[in-house]
Amino acid sequence: MIEISEKRLIGPVIRLHPNDNVVVARVDVAIGTEVPGENFTSRSQVPAGYKIAARKILKGEPILKYSVTVGFANVDIEPGTMVHSHNTEFREFDRDYAYASEFKPVQMVPESERATFKGYVRANGKVGTRNFIGILSTVNCSATVVKKIAEWFTPERLAEFPNVDGVVAFSHSIGCGMEMTGEPMQLLRRTMAGYARHPNLAAALVIGLGCERNQLKGLMEQEELKASPHLHTFIMQETGGTRKTIEAGIEAVRALLPEANNVKRETVSASHLSVGLQCGGSDGFSSITANPALGAAVDILARHGGTGILSETPEIYGVEHTLTRRAASQAIGEKLIERIRWWKDEYSVGRDVQINGQVSPGNQIGGLANIFEKSLGSSMKGGTGPLMEVYKYAEPVNAKGFVFMDTPGFDPVSATGQIAGGANLIAFTTGRGSMFGSKPAPCIKLATNSPMFNRLEEDMDINCGEILDGTVSVQEMGQRIFELFLRTASGEASKSEKLGLGDHEFVPWQIGIMS
Repeated sequence: MIEISEKRLIGPVIRLHPNDNVVVARVDVAIGTEVPGENFTSRSQVPAGYKIAARKILKGEPILKYSVTVGFANVDIEPGTMVHSHNTEFREFDRDYAYASEFKPVQMVPESERATFKGYVRANGKVGTRNFIGILSTVNCSATVVKKIAEWFTPERLAEFPNVDGVVAFSHSIGCGMEMTGEPMQLLRRTMAGYARHPNLAAALVIGLGCERNQLKGLMEQEELKASPHLHTFIMQETGGTRKTIEAGIEAVRALLPEANNVKRETVSASHLSVGLQCGGSDGFSSITANPALGAAVDILARHGGTGILSETPEIYGVEHTLTRRAASQAIGEKLIERIRWWKDEYSVGRDVQINGQVSPGNQIGGLANIFEKSLGSSMKGGTGPLMEVYKYAEPVNAKGFVFMDTPGFDPVSATGQIAGGANLIAFTTGRGSMFGSKPAPCIKLATNSPMFNRLEEDMDINCGEILDGTVSVQEMGQRIFELFLRTASGEASKSEKLGLGDHEFVPWQIGIMS
């Protein structure tokens, strides 16, 4: 992690590393601005968050940010010139994975001194941060039914069950017209099972149509799920159709509510906290404020025995070598590279997607030139600790510390995989202002800059822009975020929860063909 000194935040630009040939505009920089300490005068009108050449960069020379290559100059770039996609070339370059060469074990806090939060201890020993009843559809054809059941349980009808956070539907658009065997079906089923078993659910209903390819029986067998007092199943074609299934589902949930309401929060170790790490609407400050601050919080969480789940495989591409070097073993590092190669060689060949260079218009406007630069910031959310394991999408996460899960960069799909893997909290950094929320795991949002935080304060939980303002360090902000983890896990409502977000963000990854 790079610590930014208060002194460097006073001027118009930020130098991130002594080796860098670019600096980042801390504020809008006008043409003709003399930059103290850097010995150049601005030749461009440079918006805040964008890069400026700190010295002459020759055509073909790497552009260095945090001493990491984020592209190559496609022309000679004079000192003081804005550096962005117009004069930066994206191209592949060799990276030394140096598996496990920089591995350092986490220095754990003694168990007796570890932080705690108040959570719901389930019968299997897992701990929830929320207490929902969930209703899952096996297929799009039962989506309306699960939504209607959940909608019946209005706040007024749930008023006598104050310990129940809600009844939530998890519907999706697949489950039929897809491959009947292989990874696409296995992925969907393990995603559904991850939610059905999730510690943030007191109980679950699973509802199928009856003739779909994702057969309820196949789901239960593959994932070793069994009907029980806390897991009910319905098949619409056997229950009597839409209306009767809705009525049966409502009655089932009504019967479950008293027991779900009887649970009480208990004081538990922070080792039971599993945080999915997300970013969306990234900007030029993401790698300077919110992402490294979240990484600092993950480092603290790991020392207390908890888990941070970094994801979004296309958004670590180009800096994956910084993770493989920290892997706990060569085998773990190779798992990560196998996932990268699957994306590059099989999944996205010839497609105009992030891993092949192109970032979104919002990222471009925010000052990010290409995926290498975005990945540099995105990877920082995982902190500086060792990489302890690599998981496929929605696989159960059992390792402690910093881990990686293969997901797309699309936030709802990525967070769905993390929650299915067991994340009981989501931490989401944003520079442009993403409006994301999730259920059953609460989501906290971290703003990268003060202007956006002030503009969108109803959606943002914490302002990491204070780092840029020079009032707090990255490490101090990391401690604040860690403390917010604990408060949110203990029941403090996040901004997205107060706004009612999360009912439409269950989006399993669709990797197969439709027929």
